[in-house]
Amino acid sequence: MDLTYQSGFGAHFATEAAPGALPVGQNSPQQVPFGLYAEQLSGTAFTAPRHENRRSWLYRLRPSAGHGAYAPYRQARLESGPFDGPVTPNRLRWDPIAVPDHPADFVDGLVTLAGNGDVATLSGMAAHLYLANRSMVDRVFYDADGELLIVPQQGALRLVTEFGRLDIAPGEIAVIPRGVRFRVEVDGPVRGYVCENYGAAFRLPELGPIGSNGLANPRDFLAPVAAFEDVERPTEVIQKFQGGLWTATWDHSPLDVVAWHGNLTPYKYDLSRFNTINTVSFDHPDPSIFTVLTAPSEIPGTANVDFVIFPPRWMVAEHTFRPPWFHRNVMSEFMGLVTGAYDAKAGGFSPGGASLHNCMSDHGPDLASHKGATEAELKPHRIDNTLAFMFESRWVIRPTKYALESSALQADYDACWTGFPKARLP
Repeated sequence: MDLTYQSGFGAHFATEAAPGALPVGQNSPQQVPFGLYAEQLSGTAFTAPRHENRRSWLYRLRPSAGHGAYAPYRQARLESGPFDGPVTPNRLRWDPIAVPDHPADFVDGLVTLAGNGDVATLSGMAAHLYLANRSMVDRVFYDADGELLIVPQQGALRLVTEFGRLDIAPGEIAVIPRGVRFRVEVDGPVRGYVCENYGAAFRLPELGPIGSNGLANPRDFLAPVAAFEDVERPTEVIQKFQGGLWTATWDHSPLDVVAWHGNLTPYKYDLSRFNTINTVSFDHPDPSIFTVLTAPSEIPGTANVDFVIFPPRWMVAEHTFRPPWFHRNVMSEFMGLVTGAYDAKAGGFSPGGASLHNCMSDHGPDLASHKGATEAELKPHRIDNTLAFMFESRWVIRPTKYALESSALQADYDACWTGFPKARLP
């Protein structure tokens, strides 16, 4: 039996680190076992429909209301909506940004590359990098603006949360709900991507004609079991609120939840368990078949943000150009690469790097990839040793000033589409 995780997506879990700590039959009895304090964490409005309502009851050593005022905390490279800075229709691509030599933990190592929407209206998203080389010590973080989807690219992370522990490495992801406090511990330099989702919480996409099985299976998502720390020493608590960071010093660690139950929880997922769907006849399906998680908007079928992956898979289509075709899209696409090579780019798109193709920006395979795909013998073959992903959003994704001025921005990205010969008519 796994004593660290419990499986299921959106399930109602009940877990206790001390036997008897969970109240029975009542969420907030007059006297909670062991003198614990009952606290509800709500991720949706109280009156949200039952199938969408997300909340958990936490039973903790001390009420989390017992702290002083917050003061502004400056972190120069972290930005948030409204993103009203410069925007460009140009296609953009960045080389990997190195982890700094100076000490930096997860919070101080966050760098914003792009975003859209507005935290004040609970809509939109931001794409960040984290570049860290040390653990958070006597410090925790939480985001009141949105939930955080964390995609490691280099090095493993231990996420010590109010709900328990999540260990993730490249090839896995974790989602931390809005408002959940956590600490990030590392062993050496780490780098990865973060999608900050300001809108409705991520959920599994509907399967439609695919049927009852396929894509990401609920049973493969893992939530932590209860684990708490009883630490009575000053702890810095940093929160992100309305785009800015705020800090306060508590006299204890807030990661003191002894038991909890509910369906609002951090979770992790191993991307190798994604059940890839593809054609077995001809043509190249839309990339929506690779959607792991979706955060819907008020428009059915149009996401605030989708999380899409391009993992190892078999390609068997007949008479078909197999890499992603040339296209223009009303949705805007921020891409990253965890490992290997992306099948639409022969070079220039490196693990740890990123690209941005905004609404109606022409993009597709470069010359070398196109030539290779059109001349290849179309036998079944496996795309292996690769993992790319996309944060796809309904709104234009605006690059930050830092991203546009970064030395990692490739000045010659457009050149990968030069040299295509003109088609010859009879």
